[in-house]
Amino acid sequence: METTPKEVTKQQLISDIGSVLADAETLLREAAQTTGDRAVELRRRAEDAISGVVKRLGQVEQRVVTSAKDAAVATDDWVHKHPWRSVGIAAGVGLIVGLLINRR
Repeated sequence: METTPKEVTKQQLISDIGSVLADAETLLREAAQTTGDRAVELRRRAEDAISGVVKRLGQVEQRVVTSAKDAAVATDDWVHKHPWRSVGIAAGVGLIVGLLINRR
């Protein structure tokens, strides 16, 4: 089974987030056992790692929202250009769903 570029990006993002969170957890654990300037540095590094994840998730969210809006606009345009096809498709889907529900 081949992976698409979107799946690779999704898998990479999940892997990156897991890695960063694991690193942050390790840094915070070390910071809890350390005092002074070293503890401050460890906490700062953990905060930087977490803020990087939050920033990356924000970018991904923005791309997903943009893609969803683009898909909605494309669907709306298609429905306006092909109203009778849209009605036919909706009726067909409704018929299939009705038949499936009726089977139970």
